[in-house]
Amino acid sequence: MMDVADLRREYCRGGLHRADLPADPLALFEKWLAQACEAKLTDPTAMVVATVDADGQPWQRTVLLKHYDAQGMVFYTNMGSRKAHQLEGNPRISLLFPWHTLDRQVHVTGRVEKMSTFEVMKYFHSRPKDSQIAAWVSKQSTRISARGVLEAKFLELKQKFANGEVPLPSFWGGFRVVIETVEFWQGGEHRLHDRFYYTREGDGWHIERLAP
Repeated sequence: MMDVADLRREYCRGGLHRADLPADPLALFEKWLAQACEAKLTDPTAMVVATVDADGQPWQRTVLLKHYDAQGMVFYTNMGSRKAHQLEGNPRISLLFPWHTLDRQVHVTGRVEKMSTFEVMKYFHSRPKDSQIAAWVSKQSTRISARGVLEAKFLELKQKFANGEVPLPSFWGGFRVVIETVEFWQGGEHRLHDRFYYTREGDGWHIERLAP
C-alpha cells in the first residue's frame, strides 16, 4: 500500500478577510468562478453532488453546473438516474466546488426543485447534437454488459437523427438547487484556513467566520 501520511503541501495563496465579503454569496462565487476560469482550471464548473438514499447512505458524483442566479444553481441529468431517484425521496442536497489549484473550495447546501419542461428543452437543444443523442443512449446508473452496447446504440441513433432535430427525451430533466447555506474556504499557511459561512435569513444572509 502506498504511504500517503506524509503527502502534504502548504497553502499560501493569500487569505480571505471579513471586510472583503459581499452581502450576497453569489457575488463572491461569481468572482471566484471567474478567477478559476482565468486560471484555466480543468472543468471549473465541475461540482461534487452529494445525495442520500432511502437507507441513509450518502452518494457523491461530479456534475457540471449549467446556470446560477438568485433562484439557485442548476444541473441536468437523466431522471431515471440514481441521484434523481434519491432526490425524489429526499430533496436535500450538498454541492462542493473543489478548486484545489487556487487553494479554494465552495460548499453549498439546499434543497432541489425540478426545472420546467420549457427550461429543460431550451437547454437540451443548446447542447452539441452528439450530446443530445448520448442522452437517449444511456439509461444512467443501470447495468450494461459492455461498452459496445452503448456505442452501437449511439451510431444507430446518430443515423436516425442525422437530418432532423433530436427530440427531448421524456426521462431527461434538470434540478435547481435552492441555496440555504454557502461556505467559502480559502487555504492558509500552517493550516490556519479562512472559512466564511453564509446562512440565508429571510431576504438576506448572515455571515460567520468558522475555525479551520
